[in-house]
Amino acid sequence: MTIANSTRARDIEYYIHPQTNLQAHEQNGPMVISRGDGIYVYDDNNREYIEGAAGLWCASLGFSNERLAKVAYDQIRKLGFYHSYRSHSHEAAIDLAEKLIQIAPVPMSKVLLQCSGSEANDTAIKLVWYYHHAIGKPEKRKIISRMGAYHGSTAVSISASGKPEMHADFGLPFPQFRHTENPHYYRRHNEGESEEAFATRMADALEAMILEEGPETVAAFFAEPVMGAGGAILPPKTYFEKVQAILKKYDILFVADEVICGFGRTGNMWGSQTYNLQPDIISCAKALSAAIQPISALLINEKVYKAMLAQSGKLGSFAHGYTYTGHPVAAAVALEVLKIYDEIDIVQHVKRVGAHFQKGLAKLADHPLVGDARGVGLIAGLDLVSNKKTREPLQGASRIQDQAKANGLILRFIGNRVAFSPPLIITEEQVDEMLARLKKTLDKAHSELRTH
Repeated sequence: MTIANSTRARDIEYYIHPQTNLQAHEQNGPMVISRGDGIYVYDDNNREYIEGAAGLWCASLGFSNERLAKVAYDQIRKLGFYHSYRSHSHEAAIDLAEKLIQIAPVPMSKVLLQCSGSEANDTAIKLVWYYHHAIGKPEKRKIISRMGAYHGSTAVSISASGKPEMHADFGLPFPQFRHTENPHYYRRHNEGESEEAFATRMADALEAMILEEGPETVAAFFAEPVMGAGGAILPPKTYFEKVQAILKKYDILFVADEVICGFGRTGNMWGSQTYNLQPDIISCAKALSAAIQPISALLINEKVYKAMLAQSGKLGSFAHGYTYTGHPVAAAVALEVLKIYDEIDIVQHVKRVGAHFQKGLAKLADHPLVGDARGVGLIAGLDLVSNKKTREPLQGASRIQDQAKANGLILRFIGNRVAFSPPLIITEEQVDEMLARLKKTLDKAHSELRTH
């Protein structure tokens, strides 16, 4: 048995993989990634792949970084761990919180640090409930998000997610959670319906749900600026303008899930800037540390913080926290990542390279297997179809995923959709190569379909 085969055998023997068919994994084993360099990763046979999904939307600066390794090393030598409980602190967490408030897309007051996007959104829901208790409206318990949305994998954050396949046999979602319409214009619009008219229909459906549930029971609305794990789905024109008016009308908090969209992905520092969102709470993670360290943050506005302040005084403590909240190594790395973004002007880079990417992507819309191709900045989705006229979804897209890997390309396949979110440092030349490898993959898939 070779070392590589031994590695795979040991993986099967000992390791459970998330979001994986465990039976199939026992038969096929893992794809073992051994190293990374910029936008490329290499398997244990030293085969190169363009990582067109930045891992899980997150490796914004690529898959290895000496500068960040040194920051982590220096921080471990200085202070490898300290907690934030009971008024203890350290400079790394303070500096990071200050920086996040300075760059927030709308005025924010305070920052809570956690270890993952799931934890951030789980905490956001707890804070929503805490807030409504503090202002004397404990009956406002219901959380509304969208079908197809993803907000994390904790029991609470997956309840907020509109992903039935992730609820199945876990006894979820919890009863306080509701899911309104998925605003996927290409897949769900009526014949002749404009984006604006579709957005109105989606907003009307949200308002109808609020009225049916009782506005006095609805606590918050969760939304990603661009729906990531739903398939890189952009909001239809005027959608958020109409939705936010409804939330304001019924006094419902708005939580913007910026876990994927934050830190340049959409061509602005925040997706909230791209789509003119005015959230009360913002969650962020992933590119916050360029995925080099596990860290996330919640940004909270003054209205919510004042309620938290009063309630913690009443109860004697803000009784929430995690052992690794504001971990000094993760916080130091995240702060350095934000410095790098400033130095390389990541937003302008994404605007320039993103425009090139979107132009190249639009050319793929003419491909026989592509029903729709659209994105913003360096995030995009392709809807693969077997019939362009009827929008019939292409079945067996996993075969295309395997073919893409054979062509040296890793992408995120979500049902019949292909989601792009390459590392933000990708160049125009690398974009061209990534799209060329995808076209080669689609051409082969189309050829095989025609011969069967």
